[in-house]
Amino acid sequence: MNELLASFAAMGGFLVGTLVMMAIRRQSEPVREPEPVDDSLSPGVASVLAVLPSSAVVLDREDRVLRASSAARAYGLVRGDALMAAELLALARKVRRDGEIREGEIEVPGRKFGQESTTFAVRVAPLGSTGQVLVLAEDQTERLRVEAVRRDFVANVSHELKTPVGALSLLAETIQDAAEDPEAVNRFAGRMQHEAARLTYLVQDLITLSRIQGAEAIPTPGPVPVDEAVHEAIDRCNTKAASKDITLVAGGTEGLNVWGDDELLVTALRNLIDNAVAYSPEHTRVVVSARPAGEAVEVSVSDQGIGIPEGAQERIFERFFRVDAARSRATGGTGLGLAIVKHVAVAHGGEVTVWSKEGSGSTFTLRLPAFGGVAVAVPRTTSTPLEAAT
Repeated sequence: MNELLASFAAMGGFLVGTLVMMAIRRQSEPVREPEPVDDSLSPGVASVLAVLPSSAVVLDREDRVLRASSAARAYGLVRGDALMAAELLALARKVRRDGEIREGEIEVPGRKFGQESTTFAVRVAPLGSTGQVLVLAEDQTERLRVEAVRRDFVANVSHELKTPVGALSLLAETIQDAAEDPEAVNRFAGRMQHEAARLTYLVQDLITLSRIQGAEAIPTPGPVPVDEAVHEAIDRCNTKAASKDITLVAGGTEGLNVWGDDELLVTALRNLIDNAVAYSPEHTRVVVSARPAGEAVEVSVSDQGIGIPEGAQERIFERFFRVDAARSRATGGTGLGLAIVKHVAVAHGGEVTVWSKEGSGSTFTLRLPAFGGVAVAVPRTTSTPLEAAT
């Protein structure tokens, strides 16, 4: 028994000695550390990224953001050290895997509730041999919107031009066939004059709109007497108002001046008055009034017409938008009048607003910067009715 115990003790001593020797040897050998990964950007790359107009993001081999431009963070593409767009992250991983440059288009939802999404043209490329990936994203939202507006504009203009041109062609053929009937010739000639006038108004409105919608500065701005502009606009609308026995009234405050272009202001007011007359019943009146509003002048055109549905009020300043297309064409409207008013207001650094209730009429208000920075009020003693000449 004593011999067996002595054997176990000897074996245990041998094992302990062996383990101690292995530990000493391991400590004496140099420790091999894993090779460090250089995730830093060279100064040249960092400088280029700083001046790029696009949103730029650099990812390391672990998909962490090493560098992101302020634009990328502002658009919500990057938050902290994470790339938030899943589609971009998937593209980056593919590029890292095979080294091929990839391009595409992604849509990023708005960061706030109700905010429109943003469309980006993206380009993803490998950056060096360390697994870094460069992501470039360029906002295409405005370009796509302008292209859509242009397509709609061309389509609408083509449609609007086809209608009077087609009518003129048909009426000319009808007159030719009815050459022996003087009464029919006179009737159809009157219709031709109506369609020709409609075509002329459309072309004039298109020329005016193309002139002012480019956001170009007014060539020769100066003081514009509001009284003179109002009376000139009313005078141009007298004939149309007289045909419906509608009274045009100028009221409000005299002696106000705005800064801008007198012909453009008259054009805007004429369009508002024409619109009011077209959608008002017979034997009513349209009131044009001006008043000072601090550093601005407000000119309002109020009618007693049919009013505008609440759901359509946000769209009435769009080109060719009509609440009632059939009625608008019957009255000779081009669908460009209110769009012109809006662009005139913007060109003057002002705005146009609308109040309307179905069955109770509408009030359109032009708010324009006052000449000299402050609207000088000279009270008008009485309203001046300018009844349409019969």
